[in-house]
Amino acid sequence: MAAKPQRPKGRDGALSSLNGAIQIVNLVKEDSRIAQAKAALASVGVLLAIIIVGFLLVLIDRPLAKVAYRRR
Repeated sequence: MAAKPQRPKGRDGALSSLNGAIQIVNLVKEDSRIAQAKAALASVGVLLAIIIVGFLLVLIDRPLAKVAYRRR
């Protein structure tokens, strides 16, 4: 019986899934021959990148928000 690979959980799992999705979208965009599909896939790639940035900003701000709340 083969061992199943361990998938990252929580934040690391979400970030790795988003990075994988961006890579897949970029590969499909490169292989596409239809201009409208390339434009749509480019928009999806940008949207996923924005989600990653927002996700990271939430993760960075969360500890700071807790510290600021304790000081009040």
